[in-house]
Amino acid sequence: MRWEPGQGFLRFERHLARLYGSAEELGFACDPQRIGEVLANTIGAQQKALRTRLVLQRNGEVTASVQPYEPFAADKVWRLQLARVRLSSTDTLLRHKTGRRQVYTHARSEYLITQADEVLLANERSEICEGTITNVFADFGDGMLMTPRLDCGLLPGVLRAELLDEGRAQEAIYSYDELKSAKTLFVGNSLRGLIPATLA
Repeated sequence: MRWEPGQGFLRFERHLARLYGSAEELGFACDPQRIGEVLANTIGAQQKALRTRLVLQRNGEVTASVQPYEPFAADKVWRLQLARVRLSSTDTLLRHKTGRRQVYTHARSEYLITQADEVLLANERSEICEGTITNVFADFGDGMLMTPRLDCGLLPGVLRAELLDEGRAQEAIYSYDELKSAKTLFVGNSLRGLIPATLA
């Protein structure tokens, strides 16, 4: 989560709603008051933008850590590659933000950092799902951002949910080859927002 002085956490209520929903579905104990206390103690008297990691254990234990948030250059465009490793559209854990990240680590390791800024993953039907740390958004010419459907197998990102609710994005199904015809391409998450992208 991104924290800004004077603003607090960006999209905080959406982050909490996703956390509470996952905790309930997966059977994790969750105390909202304790989460608030841990975050407040971790942020303390900071006066610079931060990236914050909050971890909830099954027994309800909460920990948080922070790092300085470093924005990208305004003209930064991410180069995207497609991973050989595939996601399974039937893996319901993909819909929860967990510490189980082996497939994403594997996908990222398929390319050097000089070859790709982000690596996209597809499912067993070759439908684009998500990036290793981002959701995918493609404008095919009508100004609407098309983002892969949840049943393709992906994490419902907080930024993704906001764009869908605002009517700036719609769910769709498309392959990597179809993505090549996009007029404009973005990847994004709540930490970074929308990041202009291109297929490498």
